Amino acid sequence: MVPQMVRAARERLSTVLLAPLPASVDAAVLRGAARGRAVDLATAPPGLAAVPGDQGLPVLGRTLEYIRYGSDFTRARHAHYGPVSWAGFLGERVVMAAGPDATRAVLTNADKAYSQDGWRYLIDRFFGRGLMLLDFDEHRAHRRVMQQAFTADRLAGYVDQTIPCARDTVPTWPTDRPVRIYPELKRLTLDVATRVFMDERTGPEIERINRAFVDCVRAASALVKWDVPGTRWRAGLRGRAVLETYFAENLPGKRAQPGHDLFSALCQARTPDGEAFSDTDVINHMIFLMMAAHDTSTITSAAAAYYLAANPQWQERAREESLALGDAPLDMAALRTLRTLDLVVKESLRLVAPVPVVMRRTVTDTALLGHHIPRGTLVLVAGAVNHFDPAAGPTPTPSTRTGSPSPATRTGRIAMPGSRSGVACTSASGWRSGPWRSPRSCTRCCGRIGGASSPGTDPAGTTPRCPSRPTGSRCA
Repeated sequence: MVPQMVRAARERLSTVLLAPLPASVDAAVLRGAARGRAVDLATAPPGLAAVPGDQGLPVLGRTLEYIRYGSDFTRARHAHYGPVSWAGFLGERVVMAAGPDATRAVLTNADKAYSQDGWRYLIDRFFGRGLMLLDFDEHRAHRRVMQQAFTADRLAGYVDQTIPCARDTVPTWPTDRPVRIYPELKRLTLDVATRVFMDERTGPEIERINRAFVDCVRAASALVKWDVPGTRWRAGLRGRAVLETYFAENLPGKRAQPGHDLFSALCQARTPDGEAFSDTDVINHMIFLMMAAHDTSTITSAAAAYYLAANPQWQERAREESLALGDAPLDMAALRTLRTLDLVVKESLRLVAPVPVVMRRTVTDTALLGHHIPRGTLVLVAGAVNHFDPAAGPTPTPSTRTGSPSPATRTGRIAMPGSRSGVACTSASGWRSGPWRSPRSCTRCCGRIGGASSPGTDPAGTTPRCPSRPTGSRCA
């Protein structure tokens, strides 16, 4: 009974830090988080400027504000301090790089000043030695090998395995009562991942593996980073051990008798020069890829479902294109014809970036847009800020209340109006319309969908807008 109650609570609210507050309180807290008393990060040498910013709370810094407000927080800091600033986060002084120029400078890394150690600071204990955590020549070497598992033929095979899983699962979702869409999508993406990545089917063992993955993902964002009973960190440590054991036990079979799954592909991957992964490499990459694939897919599909529910006219356009394909088996060519759904997904990615920040750490003193950043500094690249930069192109906001396609569709963007309580959501076989309790019941998904929100009232001025939902959503 207790585990079920805990799971139900988590479905409604991923953390108490996202509990609803009056809009006026949220607005005041966000203003304060963006406008602390400016202090220089470090003394700058001649010709460079010091990075401005503020610590926030002792030790915690601005951690709590970032968890609650997400991309609203980074956009507010960018608006106040400019493209380069710093803030305290969990005992570290972290530089925030925002805007197209700062993002480009860090990610192109022309002077090789930025390492992936920023990610290792956050997730290394649970996803260590994943591709995203490797640096420079080692990263390139592992990427060359991994590309052999993502050829056109391999991708077509993965799609062939994904479609039946989705078609088997979605019709089982109820259409006669409200459904919490995020947990359903998370279970679906985990099932897809275990089938495509490991050629496994649902059962007690796979449920245990899926639980271990979820525990590792949750542990990576834990505030308490010690092996203490009852904490996310401890659950994550145990989850990592479960995953390592599973992949180590099954790896010999995948090498000896490979299938069409990703696990087999990594075991067999070999470059023309003979480069291949060791057993340890395969285990580390599988654990990381499982996390990266299912977590980002869940966030993106939940955001797309939210905005389709909020925009029935776009939902109908997407449905018409899907129905036109009939019941024949889908392949990659057929999926590419779904132009409307492609636009919806792209705009959902813009509004609700599944990876709103990228982490780096400087390995030498460097300059970023004329600002001095000392060696060893964590750098948070707030890419989601760019998604709302008018200079980067048309950026219709989700509070735009129009029923017709936006001219921005010509550039791959669409206007997404705000949500209304009780709207319909794609839910079952054939993407029929089914009820989705859109505002309050989606608090679990809003724990991850919160990046596009803005405190205050909705554009109609009638009801408070939940700070942890996309802009325009009303609280029931």
